[in-house]
Amino acid sequence: MTAAEAFAGLTTAHVADACVRADVPVRCGPAGTRSVTSGGRVAGRVLPARHVGSVDVFLEAFEQAEPGDVLVVDNGGRLDEACVGDLVVLETKAAGLAGVVIWGLHRDTADIRAIGLPVFSLGSIPTGPLGVTERPPEALTSARVGEWTVTSDDTVFADDDGVLFVPSGRVDELAALARGIRDTERGQAERVRAGEPLRDQLAFADFLKARREDPSLTFRRHLRGLGGAIEE
Repeated sequence: MTAAEAFAGLTTAHVADACVRADVPVRCGPAGTRSVTSGGRVAGRVLPARHVGSVDVFLEAFEQAEPGDVLVVDNGGRLDEACVGDLVVLETKAAGLAGVVIWGLHRDTADIRAIGLPVFSLGSIPTGPLGVTERPPEALTSARVGEWTVTSDDTVFADDDGVLFVPSGRVDELAALARGIRDTERGQAERVRAGEPLRDQLAFADFLKARREDPSLTFRRHLRGLGGAIEE
């Protein structure tokens, strides 16, 4: 199953909850990392590239890319320059990649939207790179996104809620968990719409009574016995 197939019908929120359930570190991109186009979604193996002021690092990354990869650009979270524009996005699409995630800014917003490839960034600014710095040895083997360092051993999922990285070897497991969480929560939502409050579904009054008798009881432990997806 490809990453895109695993992500079908899911959200990053579902996958993040699955990570918590499976005791997998929840590695989210910084808050504010958003799609250039509303409703953008992407899933694929990480293709890392550390930007140092020139597009050649991206072009070299494409030489080792596989179809469906996602270019993950590390520009140190800089907010004073854009490191990706329309030409890089066009070349990314031509190379068969599924999208771009940037720890930094983009430019050429209208053209990127017209290209139609999913691009996620911290925002936009008119200016391009302001200078060239020394390229680190790990420029094509890892990328930082906020507090996390990711490699080609990772898969990235991104949608309107943001960006999430998971170990590629656990994608199928996490997707299965995420689907179970999604289905449980959808069922709960339908029951609320039908007039059954969530408090009743989760036996919240019973939880409050039990907690009075056992102050160490947590809501998560209570939910574990019910199979409720919220928080557990």
